[in-house]
Amino acid sequence: MNILVLNAGSSSLKYQLIEMPSERVKCIGIVERIGMNDAIFTHEKGSQEYSEVLPILNHEIGLKKIAKTLMDDKIGVINSVDEIEAVGHRVVHGGNKFSKTVIVNREVKDNIRELFDLAPLHNPANLTGIEIAETIFTSAKQIAIFDTAFHQTMPKKAYQFAIPNMYLHQHHIRAYGFHGTSHKYVSEKATEFLNKKTSKIITIHLGNGCSMAAIKDGKTIDTSMGFGPMNGLIMGTRSGDIDPSVIFFLMKKFDKNVEEINKLLQKESGMLGLTGHSDLREISEKAANGDENCKNALQLAAYRIQKFIGSFVAALNGIDAIVFTAGIGENSDLMRKLTCDNLDFLGIDLDAKKNKIRSKEIREIQKENAKVKILVIPTNEEIEIAKQSYQVLK
Repeated sequence: MNILVLNAGSSSLKYQLIEMPSERVKCIGIVERIGMNDAIFTHEKGSQEYSEVLPILNHEIGLKKIAKTLMDDKIGVINSVDEIEAVGHRVVHGGNKFSKTVIVNREVKDNIRELFDLAPLHNPANLTGIEIAETIFTSAKQIAIFDTAFHQTMPKKAYQFAIPNMYLHQHHIRAYGFHGTSHKYVSEKATEFLNKKTSKIITIHLGNGCSMAAIKDGKTIDTSMGFGPMNGLIMGTRSGDIDPSVIFFLMKKFDKNVEEINKLLQKESGMLGLTGHSDLREISEKAANGDENCKNALQLAAYRIQKFIGSFVAALNGIDAIVFTAGIGENSDLMRKLTCDNLDFLGIDLDAKKNKIRSKEIREIQKENAKVKILVIPTNEEIEIAKQSYQVLK
């Protein structure tokens, strides 16, 4: 079965064509800078890579370009769009309406539209991707996979905020959590690796966006992100947890409005606000060369992760393994080291030599006799989306 995995952003379209159930990736690609005359289209088939700069003024033009390329004589992988049996769409926010992957119908689309207020930067683009795909891949089932769905197993004591009950019951204001596709994928890989009937795992997704999840026997019981994807850990440009009174102070002291505060916390804070840079590689290099702001930012980011590890160990009442994943989690031995420092009381004891080894496979990086496994597991959200789409259809 050919499944096209589609991740529609506000100005981008990422895609992979995956053969299921073998999980063979036939091609991958991305359309960037949608809405511009100099949009960038990149397509990879095995060792072949094709790139083009061209005007792509909207998502429909972008998706038609993808479909045409998939059928290209030289770099294509199918002869007809009818060979695609399903299109799996990443949808960021499912609210409390979606706790599992669903086949898209009118009701599903209406519900996604109703959730625009909860994810104004993501859900509208996600829905646009679905609606355009319906007109191009007419023989395919459209499948919606929600970032928040995996975390719907959280108990009420973990997701409810201490504000009047009406805001939860009438307006659904609560913690939802994000990066669920990634947390689900790596936690299942970790459970298989541990080969235990029961498990207590903390997954740490570190990229430009960062989040953690406490997972007991395959189900989330708590997560660091909440109502939106801004809180919790320190991220590339997002502040993570902040005292709400700081927001009111900034509004009053500097006469900032809601939009300005949102921009400050979403796009001007985090590692960027602390160092002037959002790329961890650049920050790490400058820290190694003595930049005090960069050294301080790394310590702040690691300390925030450590605090969540401690609280999640308490929530789980124990810990079998912690899992590092995503771009930074998989590739930055420095962040893994800073995170694991001084956690030996919890049984978390990093092996410095193992931590330096790079691999695309699952690997253990704890000391030989450490009580807690420290795992590095490459995430693959596209494969997870394809798996869930295939399971729904079967």
